Amino acid sequence: MPRFPYDDRDLDRFRETQQLAYHCAEQVAAWIEPGVTERQATAELRRCLVAAGVQDFFHVPFAWFGDRTAFRHFHTPLQFFAGNRRLAEGMPYVLDCAPIVDGYTADIGYGGKVGDNPIWDRLAADLQVYRELILREVRARRPLDEVYAAVDAQIAAHGYDNRHRVYPGRVIGHQVTRTSARGPAGVNVFGFGVRTLQTLGRELISERLHGRSPLWADGRSSRHAPTPGLWAVEPHIGFREVGIKFEELLVVTEDDAYWLDDDLPHVRRWTRQKETAR
Repeated sequence: MPRFPYDDRDLDRFRETQQLAYHCAEQVAAWIEPGVTERQATAELRRCLVAAGVQDFFHVPFAWFGDRTAFRHFHTPLQFFAGNRRLAEGMPYVLDCAPIVDGYTADIGYGGKVGDNPIWDRLAADLQVYRELILREVRARRPLDEVYAAVDAQIAAHGYDNRHRVYPGRVIGHQVTRTSARGPAGVNVFGFGVRTLQTLGRELISERLHGRSPLWADGRSSRHAPTPGLWAVEPHIGFREVGIKFEELLVVTEDDAYWLDDDLPHVRRWTRQKETAR
């Protein structure tokens, strides 16, 4: 296994970029209202990120409203891009963005709702189980495909649907690095930045030579222990017309693992709920 490639300063920069991404997602969440379209939401998210100093994107911002949060009837990659779906009272939504600042990448997912939605409330509370489960399994050095299977089993136990299997490659996560490619910043192909594709291509070749993959899924290529580095992890669960996820950076060292930052919106929500229940 390779050595952990980052020092404390690097981790601080990754954390700052992740905080920036979540801050912009929260700003957009406070701004959106019934009548706003997915495209308007992604445009607002991009404006916030660029104003905050973002120079490039791992992928373009995404927004999904209503049953699109659960990827219902998704059959082609083009359906992931923001469309003209309008937000309505009671609808869930998911915002997803992946900014790059000075080469430091974050990839986040933010789930919310407009008005009352009891199904969303239940899913949002149960999502905490997956954050704890993934950390526990990775710390135990379980092969990544087995961690994926453990998440699947928990989803089935809850009576929900696995929605991350709808992502290209069925991925629940992917490695994140400091981007060093020299391609043009701000240019994307099929939603991914040119620099991202250059970096990811190198990683795929390098990792495959060692029997590993930077993409975390449930197939043969993920039958290896967690590779030291940073992983953007996004368990995505759904029930009927409602879907929700979180996405955040998981730090994996040679002998441990931990979430890069616990000061995130979904973690704060769970803390408030726990305090209220006392």
